[in-house]
Amino acid sequence: MKDRAAKGIGKVNLAVGLVMLVISYLIIIASMVMMIVINDPHGWQQYFHESAFRFLSACICVMLLFAILFYYYYFEDKAFIAKGKNVFLIYLVLIIAVLVCYFFGRFVSIYLRPVAMLALIGLFLFGRRQAIILNFVFSLLMFVIDTFTNNFDSSPNSVYISLMLSFACGTFAVFVAANVKTRWELLLTGVFLGIPGLAIVLLLELSELDFAHFDWIPYVASAGYGILGCVLSAMLALCILPVFEMAFNRLTVFRLRELTSANAPLLQRLRSEAPGTFNHSLIVAQLAETCAIAISENAELARAAAYYHDVGKLKQPECFTENQTGYNVHDELTPELSADIIRSHAQDGYDLLIANHLPKEIADVAREHHGTLPIKFFYDKANRLSGGDANIRNYSYLGPKPTTKVAAIIMIADASEAATRAIKDRSPVTVERIVRSVIEERMDLDQFSDCNITMRELTIIKQTLVDSLTGVHHHRIKYPAIRFNRAHQAVKEESKGDE
Repeated sequence: MKDRAAKGIGKVNLAVGLVMLVISYLIIIASMVMMIVINDPHGWQQYFHESAFRFLSACICVMLLFAILFYYYYFEDKAFIAKGKNVFLIYLVLIIAVLVCYFFGRFVSIYLRPVAMLALIGLFLFGRRQAIILNFVFSLLMFVIDTFTNNFDSSPNSVYISLMLSFACGTFAVFVAANVKTRWELLLTGVFLGIPGLAIVLLLELSELDFAHFDWIPYVASAGYGILGCVLSAMLALCILPVFEMAFNRLTVFRLRELTSANAPLLQRLRSEAPGTFNHSLIVAQLAETCAIAISENAELARAAAYYHDVGKLKQPECFTENQTGYNVHDELTPELSADIIRSHAQDGYDLLIANHLPKEIADVAREHHGTLPIKFFYDKANRLSGGDANIRNYSYLGPKPTTKVAAIIMIADASEAATRAIKDRSPVTVERIVRSVIEERMDLDQFSDCNITMRELTIIKQTLVDSLTGVHHHRIKYPAIRFNRAHQAVKEESKGDE
């Protein structure tokens, strides 16, 4: 099976990525010049005259760091840097972090630098591994800027303090915030980051401690700035993340939760205009989330994608069985037209989600969750009307096939839920047979050839769905046909009084 991340990057895309790299590099060099001018408004020309080689060294080091970051993504995630805006996003986050840290370090205190901000933003925008490499490059970048410019001419040891704070606090932040699910939890993370921040500040200050003339006020101030810098990292990350989420249409755990809230506009439309589809989507979302957890996939993404996978039915909700209340419009249509209406909901969903600026990862699932499967009911109807001459391609979804494990999960969960809902015997044995049939049919039709899902994962998904569907469609006892009213209640209370 193919893995999208392993595909090569085209020459045009590579060229665009390199252009974004050069533009970002020029921006950071211009930022460095601005820092030098701000640091010494009257003597910056002398700095460039006397320290031209130092500045050139800084430019070369920055270029090397930018190149290292680009090649990391080139070898680890070609699909990501195949889009120029993703390359620009990486370097833009890096540049903003440098400027923010410079501002607080220059005008307040080096200990107040929000050194963990980049790590937190990188964690939620790109993932844990990418956040670690970003923080590594950022720490060295700040070290280069502090060393080769006039940031800390009066206190050379400050550059080592900055390096240690950036690397240690940022790395610690990546692991502490790995399981954060809400923005409030992220803010609390900043408080916890204050503990290692405080320890690092105190340890660094001990190297310059003068016991003969001890003054505790500067040390308390430094410790306070160290704690505040970590809290500030979380606060700034909270403020900046939504900007990147919307501007670059990036998925974070926070945005996924917002997209699945009851107030999401498209979900409100789905609930009011296509209630049957909405209820079906809720069950599929529950199933998909459970399956994603079972195979260690992104459960938040699976749930959100399942909520929106059938949103294309909003175009003609009355044409789908779950929204019909007796009258079936397909009774008056030809099989060809009916099949065209049914299969179009996949592309309609994709178009609607893109038009409403939802992430492409969710829109792709809406288009892929039926793959290129045939629409059995109308193909069979056409065969009966034509004497077996119907072309199956005219009665099949247009694809593409699932390209991610999440899309494959939703394809299986969607069909399994619909199939088990239509039967009366929902015992584990019967449900297992239906789910196994759903998966085997899709394997026979080569529906998983474009995603890297394994046989072991399909087996886990099957068993998870069997357990879940047996619970969702459980049997209830038959209640006695007795209707109570107020008279029964009054007689009961009177009999109690007599006792």
